Amino acid sequence: MFVCSMKMSRIKIFAVFAVVLIAALIGIGVLVSSRGEANTSASAQTPKLLAETNEQRIDFLKQFGWEVSAEPVEVVEVVIPTEFDQTYEKYNIIQKKQGFDLEDYKGKRVKRWTYEITNYPDGKTGVRANLLVLDDKIIGGDISSVELDGFMHGFQLEE
Repeated sequence: MFVCSMKMSRIKIFAVFAVVLIAALIGIGVLVSSRGEANTSASAQTPKLLAETNEQRIDFLKQFGWEVSAEPVEVVEVVIPTEFDQTYEKYNIIQKKQGFDLEDYKGKRVKRWTYEITNYPDGKTGVRANLLVLDDKIIGGDISSVELDGFMHGFQLEE
C-alpha cells in the first residue's frame, strides 16, 4: 500500500480554490456567450409565428417572399379532425416538411386565414395563402391554387 501526504498552508489551499473557481466562472461565461450567439442566429432563420394581428400574418408570409392582399379574402373556423384520413395525412406531410405537425392539434378548433397572393411566379392568378392559427400563433398552412387542376405546397416555393 502506498500513501502520499502533502502539507499545504491555508493560503495555498485558498489560492488553489480561487484559481479553480475563476476558471469555472470563465468557462460558464464562454458557454453562455456562445449559446446566446447561437440563439440569435437561429432566431434570425426561424420564421416568426405570431398571428395576433393582420400585419403579423402578412409579415409571416413576407418572410417567404409572398406579397398578399391587404385583407384576408376569407376567415373561417375549422376543426382539425381527431383521426386523419388519407387526405389529411398527405396535408400533414406538407406541414411536417415546413416544420409544423397537425398531429398535435387533433380535435382542436382553429381559424384559417386566407390571403390572395399577388406575386406568384409567371403572373399566375387564383393563388391563395392559407394560415392555420390557434391562440394567435401559426400552426400550419399552405399555398394553393383555386383552379380545378390546381396545386398545393408549403410556404416555401418548391423549385
